[in-house]
Amino acid sequence: MTAIGLTQVQARNGGFASDVSAISRRALRSVLRDPESVIPGFIIPLFFFTVNTGALQNFVEAGGTLDYKAFQLPVAIIMAVTGPLSRALTLVEDVRSGYFDRLVMTPVRRLALLMGMMVADIALVIALSVPVLILGYAVGVRFETGVTGVVAFVALAAYWGLGFAGFSYAIALKTASAAAVSSSFMVFLPMMFLTPMFLPLEAMTGWMATVAQYNPVTYLLGSLRSIITVGWEIDEILKGLLSVSVVVIVSMTMALLALKGRVSRQ
Repeated sequence: MTAIGLTQVQARNGGFASDVSAISRRALRSVLRDPESVIPGFIIPLFFFTVNTGALQNFVEAGGTLDYKAFQLPVAIIMAVTGPLSRALTLVEDVRSGYFDRLVMTPVRRLALLMGMMVADIALVIALSVPVLILGYAVGVRFETGVTGVVAFVALAAYWGLGFAGFSYAIALKTASAAAVSSSFMVFLPMMFLTPMFLPLEAMTGWMATVAQYNPVTYLLGSLRSIITVGWEIDEILKGLLSVSVVVIVSMTMALLALKGRVSRQ
């Protein structure tokens, strides 16, 4: 017997972009199924912005020209986009359940497994930035750089959020421990509080001023604040961009090495 007209059918390779899109859509659906995981990301920055400006605004602005609400808005944004809000905990669940192993056995590109979740993180960061910006506008904060400045402000904050998320993904892939991933937020606390968070850098003294000068978050805050109150101060913006880029390079290198190590075990 002979087969007539039979052709071999193979699955079509959708490409890297298609793989990233599929992984990111699944990660975003996990947010919708578990909304309580991102509620702190909405509440905490709004709470800190309200408390800090309410408690310190009159004191800091006395005898000066500092707009303390505009000064504190970047702090609220950074708190909104940093921490255990990445999809790293979802990645831990995938590793522990064996779902990650099954993905590795498919034609999906290995890098897409990580990049897809990071794309979802960027979307989440933008969503978390919106209520903070609305509150800032409601209390009178205006951007000297206009609408374009708002976009640049959110983009720089998202860049930082992505960079910090790299550490969470590295821990998730290395340890497959939800507790370890959640504890990664502890790294952020000294990075946040050892900065000109409450006062300008020139008003800080002693060892805290020294530490703040070497803290990348200091220059991120400076860039975000200049976008709001000064305008397109290129030197200041580049300092923030460069400092965040250093963090991104370190964290992404760690995450990629952890991904390589996890895949090699399969």
